[in-house]
Amino acid sequence: MVRYDPLLARFRFWWRDERLPVAIGRNGITVAKREGDGATPIGTLPIRRVLYRADRVEAPRTRLPVQAIRPEDGWCDDPENPWYNKPVDLPFPARHERLWRDDHVYDLIAVLGWNDAPVVPGRGSAIFLHVARPDFSGTEGCVALAMEDLVRVLADAGPGDTLTISARF
Repeated sequence: MVRYDPLLARFRFWWRDERLPVAIGRNGITVAKREGDGATPIGTLPIRRVLYRADRVEAPRTRLPVQAIRPEDGWCDDPENPWYNKPVDLPFPARHERLWRDDHVYDLIAVLGWNDAPVVPGRGSAIFLHVARPDFSGTEGCVALAMEDLVRVLADAGPGDTLTISARF
């Protein structure tokens, strides 16, 4: 669960009995997620599967489906395209996000079930649980943890597990 910790005056990631540092969207959390708003959607999101950069990290131990990221992997973030909020092969003609990045934030990704059943154009795409930047700066709408915390969470995660993003204390 991601929720605000009033004692620390910041959001924390609560997993089982641990409270972990977390980065969320640069514009906070929202109940009205829109493409490009820089906010993390409030809700309970299934943890669908795990993607990883095999040239940088080992395949994570997890009970979730796991797949290596390829240089040609992307994710469509163009609400006008029929492939919106779906993985795509690059090159791709519509607006998209590249999963094979120069930085390390996508070295390990858990795909979260946001706006995917069904997909609604403009309601947000590519909402992931991924590696945080060293300074835990805000994301484009994803949830991000330190690599070692993300590895621990995924080792404990399995089919049916969810991540709740909440405005409640």
